[in-house]
Amino acid sequence: QVQLVESGGGLVQAGGSLRLSCAASGRHFSSYVMGWFRQAPGKGREVVAAINGKGDSTDYADSMKGRFTISRDNAKNTVYLQMNSLKAEDTAVYYCKALWNGRQYWGQGTQVTVSS
Repeated sequence: QVQLVESGGGLVQAGGSLRLSCAASGRHFSSYVMGWFRQAPGKGREVVAAINGKGDSTDYADSMKGRFTISRDNAKNTVYLQMNSLKAEDTAVYYCKALWNGRQYWGQGTQVTVSS
């Protein structure tokens, strides 16, 4: 069982920045493929970014490229999402996901609200 706890959400003005963190349990964190997803009010959950276990391969949704950066610290069992140049349309609940051993695990989410 993998447990994920997100933090770092909050209220920020358009153009501002936030860094989200996701702390994971387990001894095999460096083997987890990690991802960030988000869900805006009235919309489905969408992928934001993903990173492999070593942290040397990342992928982003087109609308986030150049503004968001995913990274991880395997010594701390933590994955991060640095979000810059935030827009009102980035307002959503952001979720962390781990994929390991054929199973997926989700965190409880953290709210990000961007005021225009």
